[in-house]
Amino acid sequence: MTHPMRVLVIDDEPAIHRFLRPALEVNEYEAISAATAAEGLKRIAGDAPDVVVLDLGLPDMDGKDVIVRVREWSDVPIIVLSARDREAEKIAALDLGADDFVNKPFGTGELMARLRTALRHRMQRKGETPLVSVGGLEIDIPRRRVAWQGSDVLLSPKEFELLAFLARHAGKVVTHKQILTAVWGAAHENDTQYLRVYVGQLRQKIEPNPSDPRFILTEPGIGYRLLDVA
Repeated sequence: MTHPMRVLVIDDEPAIHRFLRPALEVNEYEAISAATAAEGLKRIAGDAPDVVVLDLGLPDMDGKDVIVRVREWSDVPIIVLSARDREAEKIAALDLGADDFVNKPFGTGELMARLRTALRHRMQRKGETPLVSVGGLEIDIPRRRVAWQGSDVLLSPKEFELLAFLARHAGKVVTHKQILTAVWGAAHENDTQYLRVYVGQLRQKIEPNPSDPRFILTEPGIGYRLLDVA
């Protein structure tokens, strides 16, 4: 017998729990709840949820501090669900280790899609999937090969490193700082214009219509997301 994926919702608003529980259960998830950061941390340790939905405005601790605490010992996917819509808050949460964010108010359809992506991404991490296929685009990381509809695409070493980093996080928002640090090193973590140039070059080579990209999507002011169509 297979057990349903377990989703822990950490939020101090009872209405959120009343709203989300039936939505999660109809999508065949097991919903568990916590109203404070302290309770949420205990449930992550004790109940081993498959994904965490986390509000930033908790009564006993800022949600960003919860992310820091969790990332000391767990790689469980964390989706931030918050009314804080400032770019700086989103960037800080992602840089600290959150996998995604959804703004309040939100639609259940969007949240369920983000949950599926986060869970799929975790399974891919465990299996270290070396080949990422997005539509007609194939990225073979070990062989350093990229193909569009069966034809090889010639990339520079840095262009490939950038695309491979996005592919390893397919479906997940990655911030400018995360990309720059991983691909160019910490000394370049603020060189966002440099990154835009390389993203533009990549789009010219892999996008059917570079002016209307379908693979490398921009999260304005925050970073990029490689489309995950699986």
